[in-house]
Amino acid sequence: MAAAWLLHLAVPMLPFLTIAVMLGILSANLPKVGTSVEGVLQPGLTLAGRRFMRMGIVLLGLKLSLVDVVALGWRTVGIVVCIVLLTFVGTLLLGKALGLPGRQPLLLATGFSICGASAIGAMGGATKTDHRDTVVPIALVTLCGTLAIGVLPALMGMLGLDDVEFGHWVGASVHDVGQVVATAQTAGTAALAGALIIKLTRVLMLAPMVMGASFVERRRSRRAGASSEQSDAKLPPLVPLFVAGFVAAIILRTFGILPPEALQIAGVVQDVLLAAALYGLGASVQIHSLLKTGGRAVLAAMLSWALIATAAYLGVQLI
Repeated sequence: MAAAWLLHLAVPMLPFLTIAVMLGILSANLPKVGTSVEGVLQPGLTLAGRRFMRMGIVLLGLKLSLVDVVALGWRTVGIVVCIVLLTFVGTLLLGKALGLPGRQPLLLATGFSICGASAIGAMGGATKTDHRDTVVPIALVTLCGTLAIGVLPALMGMLGLDDVEFGHWVGASVHDVGQVVATAQTAGTAALAGALIIKLTRVLMLAPMVMGASFVERRRSRRAGASSEQSDAKLPPLVPLFVAGFVAAIILRTFGILPPEALQIAGVVQDVLLAAALYGLGASVQIHSLLKTGGRAVLAAMLSWALIATAAYLGVQLI
């Protein structure tokens, strides 16, 4: 995390969390370090990838104020919600059509449509997915979000977007909040402000989407025969505790209960927790395995990236 933070200070265009997950991937694939990552360090990395991720997501709610979302107007909010739903359903269908294993289609759909690696961690936690199964989706959503930092600004003039429109496009299509900031700031403060409020409106969709997936998972498990008390204990909770905490944090921010100083401290703690979690998850990525088995997942990710960029661009024309 310290190395990631120093690199971010040296190259502000690279988001702190993106660097953290990339360093995690690097550490897992270095000859000597990789041995420790898979051995003695594994329990701590697993703890970070699970517990710290959920704690960071709770604090993420403190960045969201429903007052700011309502100020966008119902038309804009409706368009953003439609973009999220279209991308989620489209990516889910693409993943299944390409035969991606397990919950990869669901995790990819969540990451690309809502808020990148954080959303994947939240969905994986809610559905009790083994954290190792989140490795490929997180690697791909990080790759595409990082590419967006260079690709989208280059397309701004070609698409005839002004600063505000570009900001809205970035906020509606780029994955992690840090990547949104890095991409939108290239067009100035107006673009950055518009991008952040649109992006945080997408983040607001995290709670209902995760709760919906948890509900579907419970029904599916029961239909498969999970009727005993022992089996019921293995079912994902209808409302995961960290999602309830996320919603509570949004309420706290909306009503202005916490002072600005507390919000600032919480923002720093959130970044540290998510950086630790993403490093832990990144440390599970074995490049040689990804190259052997990730071809269809890469295709699904690229198609999903194109889908959300196109849907967001069309949405910007309607705002």
